[in-house]
Amino acid sequence: MKIIIAGAGEVGFHLAKLLSYESQEITLLDTKKENLVYAIDHLDIRVIKGDATSIATLKDARIANSDLFIAVTSSETTNITACVLAKQLGAKRTIARISNAEFIDQKDEVGFSKFGIDELISPESLAAGEIELLLNQYGFDDGYEFEEGALTMLSLRLSESASFVNKTVQEAAEVFPQLHFVPIAIQRFGTQYTIIPRGDTEFKEGDKVIFVTSKGGSEDLFKLSGKMRLDVKNVMILGGSKIGHKTAKDLCAANFRIKLIESNKDVAFEMADDLPNALVIHGDGRDVELLEEENISGMDAFVAVTGNSETNIMSCLVAKSKGVKKTIALVENMDYYQISESIGIDTLINKKLLAANNIFRYIRKGEVVAMTKLNNMNAELLEFVVKKRSKITDKNVKDLDFPRSAIIGGVIRNGTGIIPLGDFKVQAGDRVVVCCLPRAITQVEKFFF
Repeated sequence: MKIIIAGAGEVGFHLAKLLSYESQEITLLDTKKENLVYAIDHLDIRVIKGDATSIATLKDARIANSDLFIAVTSSETTNITACVLAKQLGAKRTIARISNAEFIDQKDEVGFSKFGIDELISPESLAAGEIELLLNQYGFDDGYEFEEGALTMLSLRLSESASFVNKTVQEAAEVFPQLHFVPIAIQRFGTQYTIIPRGDTEFKEGDKVIFVTSKGGSEDLFKLSGKMRLDVKNVMILGGSKIGHKTAKDLCAANFRIKLIESNKDVAFEMADDLPNALVIHGDGRDVELLEEENISGMDAFVAVTGNSETNIMSCLVAKSKGVKKTIALVENMDYYQISESIGIDTLINKKLLAANNIFRYIRKGEVVAMTKLNNMNAELLEFVVKKRSKITDKNVKDLDFPRSAIIGGVIRNGTGIIPLGDFKVQAGDRVVVCCLPRAITQVEKFFF
């Protein structure tokens, strides 16, 4: 697949890096020579110095033969204009990174596809949505919803008191036959290896287990996890960034009680006017005395989304030391994912990774409508639409010659999530959620051509 990426900043470079691993033909455009020098030194891709809104630059990038054009510069206007031009010049599909969440909320009404923009991506909106999901699924480390919650992916670290520790997957299924969830990936404590579980795979204390649940299954799963559930209502947010602002706005609409701390006085006053249902505090969130004055120990969750990763991590550690049960930090450095659990932070989010997950589905074969990479695990979760001609159609799950390094986690039929057993027959029109290791992706895709 020929892919052109406009913008070699953090999001663009990260996308180019991930897509180059997929052996795609990547061309990276940017106006800054230093960004391109860094990219060409680290990646096996083609680079072009130039403006993405220049017709000559786009033609130089061979836009007429491109399968996908992705505009992720820091300028929303540039991205929209570049996508319109790219489509007119022959690009098969275009994606624009935008910062104005209104564009996404009203995209059907405005009809961006008429102008040549097939998809809008807002890393900030994706991050805010991820935070809200994590707070609504309190007790779980990571989450991802398919079809508005028809199926949900949840991550859990097994404690000694978890009901299925020291049981195999098959034994757990026999003891708890009415459960509405299935394990799809396991990472053993202290290792970086990802296991796709089978019937004889044993759950062990300390395992990080990824589950897929249908509606109601998260409650059953939590009860069996051995943890005590505390509903999240009081949330403190550090940072009045675009992510902080949207998160606060969305959480207020969902009846959370919000305190937001912002160090810039002008920004704090603007946010106070725009968020009448939140308490906006002007101050330095790194000041422990300020946090104590604002009753940080009475918070159910602490979310740090300033522009500085280290500030976010340190403030979350302070919140943990004051008894806050759930902490979420926004980070830019992917390496921090490796140490998040060892230093005591519940969840790290990265907007580059979220944007990449959203865009990745356009390079997969078969009709992939959703995709996410599992945080800190070497596996991918994909949602395919089943066609009449698909190899998987009208066959029982147990009769499929599915690769051992992949597993069907769930099926969505007519908007309802189903955890399929061996006798379940997949039908055309179903949406199938699959978890697989990278080496099995090509084999899995063949089932959905």
